[in-house]
Amino acid sequence: MGRMEAKMSRISTFALAGISALALTACGGPGGGSGSRDYITGVGSSTVYPFATAVAEKLVEGGGKSPVIESTGTGGGMNLFCSGVGAEHPDVENASRRIKASEYEMCQTNGVKEIVEIQVGIDGIAFAEASNGQSMKFTPEVVYKALASNPFGKPQAAKLWSDVDPSLPSLPILVYGPPTTSGTRDALAELILEAGCKTNADMKALKDSDKDLYKATCTEIREDGAYVDAGENDNLIVQKIAQNPKAVGVFGYSFLEENGDKLKGIPMSGVDPTYETISDFSYPGARPLYIYVKKAHLSAIEPLAGYVSEWANAWGPDGYLKSKGMVVSPENVRAKYADVVKNMTPLDPAELK
Repeated sequence: MGRMEAKMSRISTFALAGISALALTACGGPGGGSGSRDYITGVGSSTVYPFATAVAEKLVEGGGKSPVIESTGTGGGMNLFCSGVGAEHPDVENASRRIKASEYEMCQTNGVKEIVEIQVGIDGIAFAEASNGQSMKFTPEVVYKALASNPFGKPQAAKLWSDVDPSLPSLPILVYGPPTTSGTRDALAELILEAGCKTNADMKALKDSDKDLYKATCTEIREDGAYVDAGENDNLIVQKIAQNPKAVGVFGYSFLEENGDKLKGIPMSGVDPTYETISDFSYPGARPLYIYVKKAHLSAIEPLAGYVSEWANAWGPDGYLKSKGMVVSPENVRAKYADVVKNMTPLDPAELK
């Protein structure tokens, strides 16, 4: 497989019909945003992708044009989203983590000035195995020791799960997970690996004395084959671990829920990844999900406002996204972002880090 084919194989595209026939007018110059099109384009998270396509399908059922939504990973999508304003640039970024301050600055540099942030629900970074798997039990410290390039600043020597924790099976460590472009990978690093790393007092001190070394030590994943980058296709990870009872997978919770006949969740610190534990954030890997919208595109891309409004119709306890595996945000959070959708209130960058 050539490089281009390999790249395309990692990008899932949702395009219901007739995209090539849609007219796309030229942009009116750098940062002008005067171009228009009669369909929506979105990029970003593979975790948010199934929910974004469900909202897109609802839009089409109502007579709207076919949106084009690409699963590029949160990081890759941010690069595309922040590349500029105008009809040749995406309208929406789907994200399984919050936009970083550095990404916001990239947007500003490229003329993407007003960005609307909308939390659409909650998800969890689920660790899972085949239904006939080893019945593993993890903690953030176990995961960190197993997957870090240099756990606690020392060379990675663990080959078997039992090398990490004697209570675990004497089987080779084999974990299929997301790539560096993925928001799930970022959340894995922040919520699990870093939490495991900080169980060591020396690492806590290192955060104050050398932040760059701390980040590398606490979040960089080993590259010797124990962790397999499965690309931006969580369904591929599902297939890999369902076929191998000795392997572990890492992906968004919705993929675990949708494949409950083939997979079982691995407890983290004694807490199973379930709808309830993610909803109340008692599961260590729980995280919010977002979409980001270019306010400048609302006037030029006619169906965009309706698409964004449809999210607010879909994300409640009785909405159709719950049946797709979306964990519903608390009522006060939904009310806050429903108001953001109504007024298209831009994000305050002071909140970012």
